[in-house]
Amino acid sequence: MPDLLIGTTNPGKLREYAEILSELPLRLLSLSDVGLEGLDIEETGDTYEANAELKARAYASASGLLSLADDSGLAVDALNGLPGLYSHRYAGPSDRDRYEKLLSDLRDVPDEQRTARFICVIALADPQTGDVQFTRGVVEGRIGYEPDLSGGGFGYDPIFIPEGYDIALSALPASEKNRLSHRGRAAEQMVPILRALIERQQNER
Repeated sequence: MPDLLIGTTNPGKLREYAEILSELPLRLLSLSDVGLEGLDIEETGDTYEANAELKARAYASASGLLSLADDSGLAVDALNGLPGLYSHRYAGPSDRDRYEKLLSDLRDVPDEQRTARFICVIALADPQTGDVQFTRGVVEGRIGYEPDLSGGGFGYDPIFIPEGYDIALSALPASEKNRLSHRGRAAEQMVPILRALIERQQNER
């Protein structure tokens, strides 16, 4: 069974990828599984694609394994697209710090102007060929007025209400969240790409 390194130290992301990619004949490895949890990659890109590629290439080079990494963010229209690329660095160091700052920044913004979207770009780096392939997922929604901590979720999930829903992304069942979320949508597009790579490897044996 081929190995796929998931380039994140976020346990929530690891769980989501394990669920979304469970149908594929792959052994998913975390950074800690291969001793790379301390590899710090500076996100110097000016796009989600650039940052995802930086990470995927670095992990593939360090491990020699097919490696997947993503970059994602929350773009809020009333804040001119912020926090966007800087979502993880918007405030810190905890998720709560970040979403509470965002709620504070939007405290005087009315409901109809609280539109936002989650964006995720996944990069898949193949150390054998040097190729990098990308997928992109977007989910539209709005920012609530207070966090919904009734579910799992992480990041800005507790304050993001997807379009067509009246509850936060964090409050949805995991299977529904994975189908709907920006990361879920990008990962679903990655499934046929991974399947083709697996078939190619099998044919080369």
